[in-house]
Amino acid sequence: MEPVKIGLLGLGTVGGGSVTVLTRNADEIARRAGRAIQITHAAARQYDPERIEGLEQIGRISDDAFAVVDDPEVDIVIELIGGYSPARELVLKAIENGKHVVTANKALIAMHGNEIFAAAQAKGVMVGFEAAVAGGIPIIKAVREGLAANRIEWIAGIINGTGNFILTEMRDKGRDFADVLAEAQRLGYAEADPTFDVEGIDAAHKLTILASLAFGIPLQFDKTFTEGISQIEPQDVAFAAELGYRIKHLGITRRTAAGIEMRVHPTLIPHRRLIANVDGVMNAVLVKGDAVGPTLYYGAGAGALPTASAVVADVVDLVRALTTDPTNRVPHLAFQPDELADTPVLPIDAVETAYYLRITALDRTGVMASIAGILSEEGISIEAIKQKEPAEGETTVPLILLTHRIEEAAMNRAIARIEAFDGVSGKVVRIRMEGLEG
Repeated sequence: MEPVKIGLLGLGTVGGGSVTVLTRNADEIARRAGRAIQITHAAARQYDPERIEGLEQIGRISDDAFAVVDDPEVDIVIELIGGYSPARELVLKAIENGKHVVTANKALIAMHGNEIFAAAQAKGVMVGFEAAVAGGIPIIKAVREGLAANRIEWIAGIINGTGNFILTEMRDKGRDFADVLAEAQRLGYAEADPTFDVEGIDAAHKLTILASLAFGIPLQFDKTFTEGISQIEPQDVAFAAELGYRIKHLGITRRTAAGIEMRVHPTLIPHRRLIANVDGVMNAVLVKGDAVGPTLYYGAGAGALPTASAVVADVVDLVRALTTDPTNRVPHLAFQPDELADTPVLPIDAVETAYYLRITALDRTGVMASIAGILSEEGISIEAIKQKEPAEGETTVPLILLTHRIEEAAMNRAIARIEAFDGVSGKVVRIRMEGLEG
């Protein structure tokens, strides 16, 4: 059969990696797909030709991305330029032209996926986005296909390697956040503007996608609660370790009787859990299904070749569909488009978790009793208390409390009252806690 012709948008880290993988493994990929796959047209404003293996095999390279999506010879468009625009316009134009699309763009899918999938459904084409979540880990295929027999109960994931690297260094070496962030930027793990990584926005994009796949709801990024790690201090990491926990920046989505939880925030996890031992820049996603129980997916969440692995896997799937029966495809969001549910997404105030609290208390009689009284009045039970001795000459002491599970709204009320109490100095540091099986 004739080779399937690819139009590639972007020759950066992932784009160059995709060229390398398609070239290096061309024979193996063709055997799996049933046909050869060729990149016939690529667009990039700048790229390093010395870094990309197989670049010479691309038929044509220009700086006009719209020329690629309008090229009548191109069968599949791979979008790897990132961001919201012009990626959205390019993908929609490719679909309008009857081309299948593969993308690694989690922001695009989280924000505009509903529109894109509807356009693809109407045009009879498919959009592959495995590389948009957790890099080389095939988590989308696992949830959408491998676990299709299950009622998914919850998903919890370390889905941003930058944040995980920072928290790992803070735990292992006692370094502070700013110091480790600067190193992450030097190593290329964090961007010059690290906001998306350290404030949880990148993870929230990915969690939005996972929640839709797990629970059959439309993509709703604006309803994902997002909190970063910039407020975590070395003493919090150390206190957590003393109490038998590790702090991880998790994306969590859970089905409850009241609705769907979607939240990204620092989380205390018991140190014995497998996911608590995922360190450095690695990613891991823990999925609990009613039939299979907890399953853990671990691997490289970013990088040229790991992400390219997921991009090319989507291309192979599309080539198989083109080669065999294109009428019976896997739905974009796992559920048939007309079966997506309007299950409500819970606001963070309605979410119930346990909590770690670090309170800077004045070293005087009655302060602990007053704080315990405030928590009791809000219906919050204390599981454990740890109080440090004040340093010489200091008038305040760190007071560490672990609570039982309680709604966020009650905890917010309690924290506001504690911060207003004259026996407390500064803000209360709050980190949510999850037991997590597996």
